[in-house]
Amino acid sequence: MGIVGEARLRARTFACAVFFSVLCALLPTLVFAQPVTDPAPLQFQSELEARRFHSLVAELRCVMCQNQSLADSNAQIAVDLRREVLELIRADRSDSEIRDYLVQRYGEFVLYRPRVGAATWLLWFGPAVLLIGGALVVVGLVRRRAPRTDIAADTDQEW
Repeated sequence: MGIVGEARLRARTFACAVFFSVLCALLPTLVFAQPVTDPAPLQFQSELEARRFHSLVAELRCVMCQNQSLADSNAQIAVDLRREVLELIRADRSDSEIRDYLVQRYGEFVLYRPRVGAATWLLWFGPAVLLIGGALVVVGLVRRRAPRTDIAADTDQEW
């Protein structure tokens, strides 16, 4: 084996040593990775409070998960927001006040059904406009491609 072969072998050995060193350094961090669990489950004071809470968290979106409601999400921020919603309910805030508070903190994104406004009109009415526009285009194309046959007035034909 020549000098070049020995240099390649040393470089490969060094690369493997660095790789395994980094792997061994990162391995202990995997031990601490645990799924987020709610340390203490929420306790409701009444059935009405529980129903109100569940209806609210079902219509609020987790700000981290994007397509999950607060009720469905296991993200830590969703756990915190569920606790905050329950605290706001217990502070005698109305459902609309709770929604307004969360919209003020996180924006319209937190609502599954954003309010109709200047910023969301395209979201609400855009699909209908596209559907009507597409239907008009299809009708125009069909009329343009339809064969044009003039019906001659035949006076000899009996009906």
